[in-house]
Amino acid sequence: EKYFGRQALTMKNVYIYCEGQTEEAFVNEILTPYFVNFMIYVTPIVCSTKRTASAKHRGGVSDYNKIKSELTKLCRQHKNEYVTTMFDYYGMPENTPNILCDESDIYKRTEMIESAVNRDIGEANCIFHFMLHEFEGNLFSKPKVFLAVTDEATAAKIQKIRDEAKSPEHINNSVRTAPYKRLEMLIPHYPKVRYGALLSKKIGIDAILGECKHFEKWIETIKKL
Repeated sequence: EKYFGRQALTMKNVYIYCEGQTEEAFVNEILTPYFVNFMIYVTPIVCSTKRTASAKHRGGVSDYNKIKSELTKLCRQHKNEYVTTMFDYYGMPENTPNILCDESDIYKRTEMIESAVNRDIGEANCIFHFMLHEFEGNLFSKPKVFLAVTDEATAAKIQKIRDEAKSPEHINNSVRTAPYKRLEMLIPHYPKVRYGALLSKKIGIDAILGECKHFEKWIETIKKL
């Protein structure tokens, strides 16, 4: 608890079950300091892709049932707190509930799938959330920050991609056109974990919130818990 005068304020704990180390770094370096201002402490938990007797290998999603199993356990372990997620909409397993929804509006479609997953998990403290279309989409919120890691010509190409999309969250999801795939083609050997946190800091969370409406709605949901 923290005390301000005679009023005691209790920090709320929110666990963010995420897909990999890129998201983990973003939570630790961007979201944690942001939410502390609202008396909320967020903790990233990276999903396990493979379990062995000696170790857990972290990152990536291959089967929805694995997500469901681990997410259900987390919700029950922290039943008096909230558990939310940072999973890329791009590349989600085909057995994800309602993933083949054909709603044309990407925001409505995503919310419909998230709702279907929440119903399937069936835990009151579960808030399933997708990144559109993947985490790297957020980095298109302010393309000029790429000048910190690449040349002007490449940064201009990144700006062009952003300008051609309705928003960073509308940059599409295919093998060649997903946000990360585009960046990897423009910046060979793109170090996604290091650049993800570095560029996010340079962009600033306020700019990301202003450009990425689905992400903003998720942040606002957490703040109201």
